[in-house]
Amino acid sequence: MKNRDPRANWSSQLAFVLAGSASAIGLGNLWRFPYLAAQYGGGIFLITYLALVVTFGFSLMVAEIAIGRRTGLSGLAAFKALDRRFGFIGWLVTAIPVIILPYYCVIGGWVARYFVAYGLALAVPGAMADPAGDTFFLGFISHPSLPLQYGIFFVALTFLVVVLGVKRGIESANKIMMPLLLVSALALIGFTLTRPGALEGVVFYLKPDFAKFSLKTVLGAMGQMFYSLSLAMGIMITYGSYMRREDRIEQSVRRIEAFDTVVSLLAGLLVIPAVFVFSNGSADAVKSGPSLMFLTLPKVFADMPGTNVVGFVFFTLVFFAALTSSISLMETIVASIQDRLRLDRFHACLAAFAITALLSAPSALGYGLWEHVKLFRGMPFLDFFDFISNSVLMPLAAFATCIFVGWIAGPKLVLDEASKPTPFRHRRLFVAMIRYIAPILLLAILVSSILHALGVVVI
Repeated sequence: MKNRDPRANWSSQLAFVLAGSASAIGLGNLWRFPYLAAQYGGGIFLITYLALVVTFGFSLMVAEIAIGRRTGLSGLAAFKALDRRFGFIGWLVTAIPVIILPYYCVIGGWVARYFVAYGLALAVPGAMADPAGDTFFLGFISHPSLPLQYGIFFVALTFLVVVLGVKRGIESANKIMMPLLLVSALALIGFTLTRPGALEGVVFYLKPDFAKFSLKTVLGAMGQMFYSLSLAMGIMITYGSYMRREDRIEQSVRRIEAFDTVVSLLAGLLVIPAVFVFSNGSADAVKSGPSLMFLTLPKVFADMPGTNVVGFVFFTLVFFAALTSSISLMETIVASIQDRLRLDRFHACLAAFAITALLSAPSALGYGLWEHVKLFRGMPFLDFFDFISNSVLMPLAAFATCIFVGWIAGPKLVLDEASKPTPFRHRRLFVAMIRYIAPILLLAILVSSILHALGVVVI
């Protein structure tokens, strides 16, 4: 099958690896990974996570990229092109970024607000309310219009990169943002580790606590790995459709895994020692989600010398991490629109921008004007969309993909594609994972996530 748009190709294998890594590295690395590592025994969680990445994550990512390159199509059209009976899987994987991107851009708008606040505090001391105070964040998200304005600003910024195309837009942006992200992270880690008591936090983070190993550790690591690597969202299928035939899928996947895992480890090395010092050694202070990013860490920075500089550098890092992920989500939607409606890139990007901006309104206003509206089990809009996409649809989409590749189309479809231009070395691992192990693990993630949402304790 020919690529649907011969001009839409990565310029090199390195460009593909950077794009895949940029997609994988996002807010989940920064506000969820440290929390899970702190909760589930530090080093033992890291070992479990790494083992799942190089087996479970590897197999799913190889399958998605191979499907994309073989068909030259987005997730929406790729499954139908391989077998018309299973085109519904394409609709399932396409629905996920359509749901995720709007609320993700709302959170990106929150990050932009802090980026601006710390930047102005550096330029004009005392010009803005203290970003370290709880009232700053709570006042912002409950404002009748500011969250929506910042959210649409973030959507627009994402649009400006994506509309430029694969090479001029996504590749060029990644070449700038990824090095800056790493430099910012390393600079903050170096500074944080000089704080008194920080090394105790490092020991807590890296030392395995085998007493905390349980089924919950495995499920937590699986869920994080699944979300962190951008699986089951159509992203890797779309990015794979832009991959050149001469580039090696297996090697690229290993590099993306390594890049994403290193950033996750660095995030833990930044967050856990900092909060550990601030809380006098309490692991319970390492929270998950927005409370860590927008409430806990600004308070930690306020106790450090050069608080505004530290805050500005940190939210620069977070801003780039959020933007690289939103770019991949919008690109996936754009590719699907092009495949379905045969629009050119500009008009497909306009459609994606309009859809995302419109759907972002409920999440942006869900803590302010629309705070009285609650959905499943009292969830605000943003929490509900996050639950449906990450805890329900993504495991379902990945499960369907495994069944399709493992039992319908057959593993040979992926193995043949992944063996170009060099032999695929881990054939047995791939077949075992995609046919037997991964489907079971995905069902475990799905069941545990739903039970957790229902308030049922998972042992």
